[in-house]
Amino acid sequence: MTLWSTLDRRFKSPVALHGLLWTFIAIATVFSALPILRYLRGHSIFDYELWHATGKHVLAGDEIYFFRAGKYDFMYPPPCALFLAGASLLGQGGLIVLLVAINSVAWFYSAKLSAVLAAGNRGTTNSWLYLIPSLLVIVYIWSSYHLGQPSLVLLALMLGAFVALRTKREIVAGSLIAVAAAIKAFPVLAIIYLVYRRYWKAAVSLVATLLFLLFILPAPLRGFERGWHDLEKWSAGMLKYSDVTVGQRPMRSYTWKNQSLVGVSNRLLRHVDADAASAPHTPVYVNVADLNFRVVNAIIISVALALGILFIAAMPRRDMRTTETDAIEFALLLLLMLMVTPLSFGYFYSWLMLPFAVVTQRVFAGKGSTILWWTLSALALLAVGLIFPRGAQLYGNTFFATLLLFVGLSIELLRFKQQTAHTRSAGELPS
Repeated sequence: MTLWSTLDRRFKSPVALHGLLWTFIAIATVFSALPILRYLRGHSIFDYELWHATGKHVLAGDEIYFFRAGKYDFMYPPPCALFLAGASLLGQGGLIVLLVAINSVAWFYSAKLSAVLAAGNRGTTNSWLYLIPSLLVIVYIWSSYHLGQPSLVLLALMLGAFVALRTKREIVAGSLIAVAAAIKAFPVLAIIYLVYRRYWKAAVSLVATLLFLLFILPAPLRGFERGWHDLEKWSAGMLKYSDVTVGQRPMRSYTWKNQSLVGVSNRLLRHVDADAASAPHTPVYVNVADLNFRVVNAIIISVALALGILFIAAMPRRDMRTTETDAIEFALLLLLMLMVTPLSFGYFYSWLMLPFAVVTQRVFAGKGSTILWWTLSALALLAVGLIFPRGAQLYGNTFFATLLLFVGLSIELLRFKQQTAHTRSAGELPS
């Protein structure tokens, strides 16, 4: 028995899982303590301060969406503000404690559900499936704690929805995606997948839950008229796309911080300032062409359609689906959403946890010879971002790493379809 196989066998034991759990608790505790220490020392608490102020505005019946320095302070859907109202009663310190605790729970379940989806069963004891994906996205996980962002919560909700879809609990799946969309709008893109895959109950559940969160939930606190006003003002401000801004992000839309298809395409193909500094500064340009806005949009739409067509082409037919193909399919959906949402900042990429879990599972199952090379290339691009954070992101290293993972996993799914079709045409049962 080789040293590697011995190490692998020991790392799959219950003792290893127990040790990994305590390691997670230790790291989550440190990540949670640092924002609290910043608050106690009077340093900037980043978005935690905004969450507290927004909750107070909701409780006081004040305006939620108002302009400051040419943009909204709070840019999230109205239900998100309602969720913060109760937390704001705890004060800034109490709110930070609550939110980092929620982040820790979300991280735990994101790691667990990623492993469950990748392994195809609830009782997986392969510690590698918990360790490697979290380790590879640890920088993005830390960003969620540091800045006070809900990306891990959104990931846990999406993964919970995927598990529910796999166990035929479509109503639960749709509700979980709706809650994610109520916190940060872009998860609503998943409804396109639900409709295409004919998850009709899930799609109806998503819409019904979202309508409840947008119109019924605010009524006791804001009233129907004020609730409609909040939604109308959010829509008018955030559903905006022009040559200078996406939503209410004029200083970030086309800068290095936005790693979406929209952000990367605009700064590489148009003569726009790629720096994210808010104070007067020397503009930074990284464009390799100087196309007009309409042409760039045509390219963006073409690329997005190409990615969508590749995703659809890779999907196996209903009678070919397995837990293994579903895991790849769900991973591809997350990757596609990260790329096509108009604003995709660094902390969003904790969502790579599921794709990395799928790759890890395939490598350990002896099926990852092809996807491993795509993944190593993606990791190399992400690693460049650790060495040259601003320089690499100026040229879209995170976006292109995500694209590599998407192409690699799509090829894996296409190969499965071809092998299954060949086996069936030969009159044999698929393995």
